[in-house]
Amino acid sequence: MRQSQVLIPTLKEVPTDAEAVSHQLMLRAGFIRQIAAGVYAYLPLALRVIQNVERIVREEMDKIDAVESLMPAILPAELWQESGRYQTYGDNLFKLQDRHQRDFILGPTHEETMTYLVKNVLNSYKMMPKVLYQIQTKYRDEDRPRYGLLRGREFIMYDGYSFTANSDDLDKIFDQMEQAYHNIFDRCGLDYRVILGDSGDMGGNSSREFSAIADIGEDTIVYSDMSDYAANLEMATSIIADNPTEKLAPLQEVAAPGVNTIEALVQHLQVAPQKIIKNVAFMADDKPVLALIRGDYDINEVKLKNLLEVNELRPATDAEISEKFQSSPGFIGPVHLSVKLPIIADLSVQNLCNATTGGNHKDQQVQNANIDRDYQVDQFADIRTVKAGEISPDDKGTLQFTRGIEIGHVFKLGTKYSQSFQAEFLDEAGRPQPIIMGCYGIGISRLLSAIVEQHNDEKGMIWPLEVAPYQAHIVIVNTKKAEQTSLAKTVEQQLIKEGFSVLVDDRKQRPGVKFAESDLLGIPVRIVIGKKAADNIVEVKLRNQSEAIEVAQNDLVDTINILLKNYIS
Repeated sequence: MRQSQVLIPTLKEVPTDAEAVSHQLMLRAGFIRQIAAGVYAYLPLALRVIQNVERIVREEMDKIDAVESLMPAILPAELWQESGRYQTYGDNLFKLQDRHQRDFILGPTHEETMTYLVKNVLNSYKMMPKVLYQIQTKYRDEDRPRYGLLRGREFIMYDGYSFTANSDDLDKIFDQMEQAYHNIFDRCGLDYRVILGDSGDMGGNSSREFSAIADIGEDTIVYSDMSDYAANLEMATSIIADNPTEKLAPLQEVAAPGVNTIEALVQHLQVAPQKIIKNVAFMADDKPVLALIRGDYDINEVKLKNLLEVNELRPATDAEISEKFQSSPGFIGPVHLSVKLPIIADLSVQNLCNATTGGNHKDQQVQNANIDRDYQVDQFADIRTVKAGEISPDDKGTLQFTRGIEIGHVFKLGTKYSQSFQAEFLDEAGRPQPIIMGCYGIGISRLLSAIVEQHNDEKGMIWPLEVAPYQAHIVIVNTKKAEQTSLAKTVEQQLIKEGFSVLVDDRKQRPGVKFAESDLLGIPVRIVIGKKAADNIVEVKLRNQSEAIEVAQNDLVDTINILLKNYIS
């Protein structure tokens, strides 16, 4: 391919509104251009990378007998109303009406559509298992699209769905998908971790999240420094030391005017935060719930929401604390609580002796509060946010934090959607049963940003070989020299015959400009054809190396193959 014929609008300066390195480099290298906030055009080089990623995905899906299909992007709103997600997705949905005022949405994902599709089709256990997938543009009306392709309002996604008659088949497909994801991300040259993830609005009771390590990542990854344990911050847990036992002291009410925070309480009563019960009032689907946690920890709202199995969880307002909890904001606590409501306590509170906590009256706290004697707890559970340095839950090493970009997710959905849509099959005994489902997603366009975040230097991008827009970049130093253009054509045909994709810089530009832009584009192999073209000598350099070597044209392919053994995958 002649570079002079490809649209590659490079920029010399870093765009001021681009924060992420990947966003800056893909704009500078002419891979993408913004059309609207969170909406990008994929120019020729970016599209080639996307097509390479899609090829890898399709090859790995073929290995596990997953079959490609394509669903509509415009979906009737009633499908999402039937599942309940029309409300829970809220403003993130792009909503529209047709000329007959019928409500539609632009699909952000396709669980409902796929379930509706197989309803009354997969009506016997003999027709399962089945795995369908698609690669399609999705739409989510993000409030703050940012970081280029990392968080957009229009993006390309792989989404797969499995349909099984029993849990054993679901487990088998789930494991196959997880391995396929490993293969895909390995072939894309990514450094990633597989972590315990939150299923969120997707539903289901088991999930694995694939996260690419990157400082710009919006997810916090918690991992053990001595084992394979990893989870996102919303799901991570740890081993904490037991609370020390001591003789129970009498309950005591103390005046604490204006002392309504943990920090103020520590100073006012000279008590350690580990001896304080922090009380947080929540509204769970508009019902009051009181959550307790030790004063040196914070409530993890995702864990609490999952535990309560509610659609919405939010902190109660001061007015709600007064009305629904019959308490005083800043002084709420489990002791002397005048209304009956669910009390959930973190494991850090279990066996906590002689604790300080809220007294449920303005400017009043209580000391020496003890479980069972002074207050009751309905349920103990892990509802805390872990801290770096704590002991890993497998008792191997300590927890460390890093940042990551979510690039893939696999879910065991169970029967959440099949029950909503009455998607049933007849089992071996002829009894109707809901189809058991799994869901699998990969952010295809997001992968471009993740790869560039990990593979770049001060000169530009460094694409891994399998996903690079072109694998070899032939740079003609002087296009007016016939011997150089002739040799370039010979080398191009030679490389194409060996299976390389080739871009030839045939532009009438200064060599310095060509070399700088070649580095910016990040193509793995650069072949410079210059003054020694008459002797059939070329210069070869890998993008991730600083030194170039001279090679005879006849030895070029063998030399490249040897050099690529030291290149990124």
